[in-house]
Amino acid sequence: MSHRRISKGKAALAGAGAVGVAAAAILLPNANASQSGTDDGAGGGAGQNPRTVSAASAPELVARLSSQLGDDYAGAYYDAAKKQVVVNVADSGGSGGGESAERVRASGAVARNVRNSMGELRSATGTLTRDATIPGTAWAVDPRTNQVLVTADTTVTGERWDTLESTVRSLGDGVARIQKSAGEFKPFLEGGDAIFGGGARCSLGFNVIAQDGTPGFLTAGHCGVAAEQWSEAQNGAPVGTVQAATFPGDGDFALLTYDDPATDAPSEVDLGNGQTLPIGQAGEAAVGLDVIRMGSTTGLADGSVTGLNATVNYAEGSVSGLIQTNVCAEPGDSGGPLFTADGTAIGLTSGGSGDCTSGGETFFQPVTTALAAVGAEIGAGGAGTGTGDAGSGNGTGNEGVEVGRGH
Repeated sequence: MSHRRISKGKAALAGAGAVGVAAAAILLPNANASQSGTDDGAGGGAGQNPRTVSAASAPELVARLSSQLGDDYAGAYYDAAKKQVVVNVADSGGSGGGESAERVRASGAVARNVRNSMGELRSATGTLTRDATIPGTAWAVDPRTNQVLVTADTTVTGERWDTLESTVRSLGDGVARIQKSAGEFKPFLEGGDAIFGGGARCSLGFNVIAQDGTPGFLTAGHCGVAAEQWSEAQNGAPVGTVQAATFPGDGDFALLTYDDPATDAPSEVDLGNGQTLPIGQAGEAAVGLDVIRMGSTTGLADGSVTGLNATVNYAEGSVSGLIQTNVCAEPGDSGGPLFTADGTAIGLTSGGSGDCTSGGETFFQPVTTALAAVGAEIGAGGAGTGTGDAGSGNGTGNEGVEVGRGH
């Protein structure tokens, strides 16, 4: 397995995810995803037909509508087959959404009447946090089903399972559902490519420009708290120093700056086999958004976002604000970048369950949240991203990325 040297700017530790527009609770599902609630036909009133939009522009439309609809807003998702935004409208009064539904249709989106408001769903996640913060559990709002999806790994048994089940039941019918994971939730810290610190290894991720203008990189917070300095070889000379780290708590991210301020840090992801993908900006996540992950253990893997503003309860502590996906990952992939085929940085690998043989759930730190917290910039700021060569996976540079499904 060949490694690109950090001194050439192909480094960056990582955490997990891309900012998931938690307030908007966007979802980008497959076209055949099941939906609860009533789809408002074609979504258009008289002379109002839903317009086609790109996945990249969907978050902006949803954010605007969520602000305009207030308490009537109940989440949204992107219908990839029709290229349409579908907006959930809480129909507590049985009026079919009234003015709010008309406003959605006037914007060119599809109005969909649902039972649970966003306030009710957020209240449900608050109850879960208070009564069921059990290691091995996770939850996130799923706009497709208008419910909170609760996941329990294989360690949740006996009294722990009973507590989780009774808490979900207390939320009421149709508010939340439980699914079981085949693995165990844990940070993907071990193994990895080219970044070593404190006896741990992590994958490389996105290069950034720190607030003071110096080159640096983001990493998973659980990598950042494992060691203060990181090198490109085991027991090698340090090349980067941790400036800030968060884990557990409100995220899983850390900022490191290169010890050599002259380090070249281009804004690109190394796809392996000599291929790179330029990264032009950081972007928001949306449920159903097609994403690609690079990790030093498993190389390239792809899948889609399945939940936003997720809380995962690791044995080390609870982490909130993450993106949940069905993209596989394994120990050593921690810190690897999550991005889209068009070169948008979405997230940083945190942890999850399963592997790239059986599949599983994986959680990512939203990149935009991490950048805002540490005051760094990516892409347009002259910073970049890099990943360690995984020696597997195929890339086509600016023409897009081709990967085999890893889940």
